[in-house]
Amino acid sequence: MTQAIDYRHVSILWAASENATQLAGLHRGLFDKPWDAAAFQDLLSHPGSTALLARLGSPVEMVGFIVGQLAADQAEILTLGVRADRQRHGIGRRLVEAMARAVKKAEARRLFLEVATGNAAALGLYKSLGFQEVGRRNAYYQKPAGPAEDALTLALNL
Repeated sequence: MTQAIDYRHVSILWAASENATQLAGLHRGLFDKPWDAAAFQDLLSHPGSTALLARLGSPVEMVGFIVGQLAADQAEILTLGVRADRQRHGIGRRLVEAMARAVKKAEARRLFLEVATGNAAALGLYKSLGFQEVGRRNAYYQKPAGPAEDALTLALNL
């Protein structure tokens, strides 16, 4: 018998360069152009980088991640993902909220991100968290098949 998952018990933990392989595995399952472990290793070795992992269940499984970078009083979410079979349970929200708290504590005043205009679920999440549109990049996301998609630049005042 499979035990029901209680999504109230998601753990958000700091990630470091030693988690690069896990991050790459999660990223590979979600994005058309996945980052490999070496890319995560390089990014996480930068002193301005911040990464978090979401853990769930028993036995523990990694179900999501968020990676950001801080420069002066601004921060940016570089990538965020939740495993497809664990989406729509508030894990992405918790990751974004945790990143916002972390960069605010590091004295960031604004948190930025970019999102595809067609990603309705992500746009809904970000808008509900208070992010506002501050720009647009035309044809930013190249698709494997079909036309390129615009990116919206969103910002959250911390």
